[in-house]
Amino acid sequence: MVRMKIGRITLSDRVSQGVDEDKNGLEIERIITAIFEKPSEFVPVLIPNDSDQLRAALIRLCDEEKCPLVITTGGTGPSQRDITPETTLQILDKELPGFGEIMRYYSYERVPTAILSRATAGIRGKSLVINLPGRPKAVNFCLKLLREAIAEGLEHITGTRPVLRVDPIEIPLEKYLPFLKWLKPKKDPRDKITAHK
Repeated sequence: MVRMKIGRITLSDRVSQGVDEDKNGLEIERIITAIFEKPSEFVPVLIPNDSDQLRAALIRLCDEEKCPLVITTGGTGPSQRDITPETTLQILDKELPGFGEIMRYYSYERVPTAILSRATAGIRGKSLVINLPGRPKAVNFCLKLLREAIAEGLEHITGTRPVLRVDPIEIPLEKYLPFLKWLKPKKDPRDKITAHK
């Protein structure tokens, strides 16, 4: 069985130095394994928050390793050492801003500080590159949220659509999209009167 290669890059000074465990990277592997029906081959990269190292890692995973999917975790916030989105944009052929937009939109209800995220995504050659937040719970939520778009994107980019095997994440649309209530037909007051006859 041919396994799809998935590059995963963890940006963390402490993880790259061996001080902390790479929990985010392991969570990426766990969720991807749960999402895709066929097993994947992961190519892990651990680097500090360094733009040159990230750029080199992204290019290697896309151009040399030929990974159809490359996922980064960490470095998407507003601090001085958060350099993931701008470095990612430097190597992309096309940006897909909807990935970052939808992650911020649905994460905001759970974590108000999610609005500070600058995560983005895009295409380089035949690779889909996605920035994820730097916490395991956020990695879990965002990957499940994005799985349909990931599968569709991979089909457009590589010609092959991975089979998904998990139930869709439950998103209460009426809570997030209040305007939907205005689209519902209004009840006729006469219906209530008729019901009592």
